Amino acid sequence: MTETIASASSAERTAGLVSAQPPALTPMAILLIEIALAIGGFGIGTGEFVIMGLLPDVASTYGVSIPTAGYVISAYALGVVVGAPIIAILSARMSRRKLLLCLMSLFALSNILSAAAPDFWSFTTLRFITGLPHGAYFGVASLVAASMVPPTKRARAVGRVMLGLTIATLAGTPLATFLGQALSWRAAFLLVGAIAALTALLLWIFQPQDKVRDGASIRSELTAFGKAQVWLTLGIAAIGFGGMFSVFSYIASTTTETAGLPVAMVSVVLALFGLGMNVGNIVGSRLADLSLRGTIGGSMVFYVVVMIGFALFAHHPIALYITVFLVGCGFAPGPALQTRLMDVAADAQTLAAASNHSAFNIANALGAWLGGLVISWGWGFSATGYVGALLSLLGLGVFLVSVALERKGVR
Repeated sequence: MTETIASASSAERTAGLVSAQPPALTPMAILLIEIALAIGGFGIGTGEFVIMGLLPDVASTYGVSIPTAGYVISAYALGVVVGAPIIAILSARMSRRKLLLCLMSLFALSNILSAAAPDFWSFTTLRFITGLPHGAYFGVASLVAASMVPPTKRARAVGRVMLGLTIATLAGTPLATFLGQALSWRAAFLLVGAIAALTALLLWIFQPQDKVRDGASIRSELTAFGKAQVWLTLGIAAIGFGGMFSVFSYIASTTTETAGLPVAMVSVVLALFGLGMNVGNIVGSRLADLSLRGTIGGSMVFYVVVMIGFALFAHHPIALYITVFLVGCGFAPGPALQTRLMDVAADAQTLAAASNHSAFNIANALGAWLGGLVISWGWGFSATGYVGALLSLLGLGVFLVSVALERKGVR
């Protein structure tokens, strides 16, 4: 309870959360804005993950190998990592409504152009451009959502925005993949572009005009990178979440080769992972409003145990189903980390919040690389669970350092 009160006071002092929205919004107005923001997250999540199921089709269209076609995934991730901080810095003097409209318009246009790309390298370039608004959108959307509710309900508001992303893993990606395989992979990107365009329209209709925070500037945003707690919180995400991606990157092969299940069951396993992400997001956001520290630290401990369980029992189908669901639930600290960044960043919240998604993509790359490494050493696909446990343990270590320094007054 003490931590909750402290978090609320911190949020009120920073005032950045209340810079975007006027206080006189009705519950219905808030709901419509949150739905619009979540639809944007749904479009981004669908666009990010659908390519994984359509790589063979893309490779066939452009006459390249599947490993070469995989460059487009790396290009998108690189766009996220690079785009989030750069856009946040350059848009320091832009209102949040205007920035969100620009980000969604860019995302819509780049997906539509991706669908029409004439050759592989133009397609790869467009995927990099498509990734640029990803992190900034989620960062600013989280700030807008948090600004519309009392400080004690911020994490749940962030969680409702993130629900668009988690639902995308459960429904959006399978739907777009089916459409892409039935018609053309280009149709899948047209669908994503249409979702982004719809988001821009809804935000233009429902999100009220807002004012730029007094004192906002490129220099003030850059102060985020001078704060130890910002770096440590980003470090928790970049390292601690690597375990989830280590397992997820190779889950199809784990299902078929380790558990001995037919290929048709891969979609079931992926659905369980997506369901777990949704449950983790909902439960984690509620817990975060009670205790940010407890949710982050507890989730890291939970992850260590689940990852070891995955490594030990993934060969058994029932155990695989359970542990994959629980790995997905490990998304629980996502809203908590996003909210903590709002608190520790003070007047540089846009840059800090946007950079959180750069950290998640670093976790994606780190987890996939280390998972592939242990597989290449002949340890088997289930050994990705041990990688996940180690990364989660390291993430817990970063969190404990953060708490210890914070108690000594280090900001």
